[in-house]
Amino acid sequence: MAYTTNPHMPRIRMEAVRLVKYRGWSTREVARYTGFNQSVVVKWCAKDPTGGWRRIPTRSSRPHHHPRQLSDPAVRAIVEKRIELERSAEVIHKALAEDGLVVSLPSVKRTLDRAGLLHKRSPWKRYHMPIPRPAAAEPGDLIQMDTIHLMQNERQRLYVFTLLDVHSRWAYARSYARANTRTAVEFLRRAQRIAPFAFTNLQSDHGPEFSASFTERSGLPHRHSRVRRPNDNAHLERFNRTIQDECLSRIPRNLRSYQKEIPEYLHYYNTTRPHMGLRFKTPTEVMQSY
Repeated sequence: MAYTTNPHMPRIRMEAVRLVKYRGWSTREVARYTGFNQSVVVKWCAKDPTGGWRRIPTRSSRPHHHPRQLSDPAVRAIVEKRIELERSAEVIHKALAEDGLVVSLPSVKRTLDRAGLLHKRSPWKRYHMPIPRPAAAEPGDLIQMDTIHLMQNERQRLYVFTLLDVHSRWAYARSYARANTRTAVEFLRRAQRIAPFAFTNLQSDHGPEFSASFTERSGLPHRHSRVRRPNDNAHLERFNRTIQDECLSRIPRNLRSYQKEIPEYLHYYNTTRPHMGLRFKTPTEVMQSY
C-alpha cells in the first residue's frame, strides 16, 4: 500500500527539486517553504537526476518479500495439484496435506487466485437476497423449479424446464430450445394457468435463467437454494430423474417429440402414478382433500 494517496505529490516533489537544483535554494529553505522535513527534500533531490524536470512518482511501501512466504516449490505443487484434480481449494489443501506439504488454506486460495485458477463470483451477477424456506403445509406453499440440460446432437442443446409442488408432488414440465429468463418466465406463466392451485413461493438453483431478473418478473417471493447443494431441491431432483427414466429416455431426443410426449406423461404422473412419499396416493388425490 502506498504511503500517501495525494495525487499531487509527484508534482510537489518535482517543484521542490527544481527550487534546489535550478534556482539554487538550499534544502533547508525548501523544507521551510514546502513544510516537509529537510531529509525528505534531500532524498527527493537524490532520486531525480534531471534537476526538477521530471515528476517523482509515489512508490508502494509494500515489502518485496515476506519472511513466511511460500517457497517456489510449494507454489508449483499447489498449481500442479489444482490442474491435476480440478477441484476446490479445500480439496487441494487436504490432498497436499496427505502428500506431506503443510500449508494453510488461505495460502492455497491466495496462490490459486494469483495464478488465475480460483473461480470467483462474477461482479456482473446480481446478489440474491436470501429468504427463509417456507413450510409446505398446503399446495402452492413451495414450488421448486429447475432445468434439465440435454444434448440433441453435437452442437445443439435441448432444455426441459421442470416444476414441482413440494406438498402435493404435482409436477409440470415443458421443453424449450433455449434456457434464459424469458423462457423461464413463460414456463412459469403456463404452469400457473394449468395448476389447480395458486403459487405462493418459488425456489430454484442459481442458474442464469433464474436470476434476479426472473425474481422481479415472476411477481412472487423467490428463494435460491445453496450453491452445490442439490438436496435443497431434493423433491424436484427426484422428479427430474423419474421423468428422464420413464419418459425422455424412451422417445427421440428432439423438441417436437418432447412437446408431444411430455404432456401425456405428466397426466399419468399427476393422476395415475402412485407416490411412495404420499403413502401411495397420487398428487390429484392429495389435492382433492383441500
